[in-house]
Amino acid sequence: MLGVMSRYWWTYALRGLIAILFGVMAIGWPDLTISALVILFGAYVVVDGVIAVFNGVTGRGIHDRWWADILIGLAGIVAGIWAMADPELTAVGLMYVIAAWWLFTGVMEIIVAIRLREVLSNEWTLILSGMLSVVLGVLFLVSPGAGAISLIWVIGIFAIVFGVMLVVLAFRLRGIRTNPRVLR
Repeated sequence: MLGVMSRYWWTYALRGLIAILFGVMAIGWPDLTISALVILFGAYVVVDGVIAVFNGVTGRGIHDRWWADILIGLAGIVAGIWAMADPELTAVGLMYVIAAWWLFTGVMEIIVAIRLREVLSNEWTLILSGMLSVVLGVLFLVSPGAGAISLIWVIGIFAIVFGVMLVVLAFRLRGIRTNPRVLR
């Protein structure tokens, strides 16, 4: 599994850079309407999902945890298409879609990180991003009436933090190709 991840390290970097770009755009334009945010969020989640599915498919037959990436990716694709299909969703409806996606993705990332600890001693980036996803998902479920601007800021900050963690993971994985002990 670690071999596949290190071979395709750039996909994690790409996911991270897309997340950072999305986060900066969301924070930089806080006056976006909810409809524009829905479309932007949907496009981001679909692209992120496609890349995650690619990671899972390329890992199939090589390790037994390929299915987690595929499930994370499919959940993202479904959430993104659903969000873009009805851009007139209310802020509360959007928050429930995002909360469900964050909860599912976070739980799956934590599961993958726990399994990786057998081969990777610094799996904290996946655990931390998974925990962040779960916490934000729960917050959105508990307080669905938050304002649109706070929604934009929370999503933007999450995307930047999540993206940075994926980029850190990607470059640590890249280091495996030249020095297998780099992650220990």
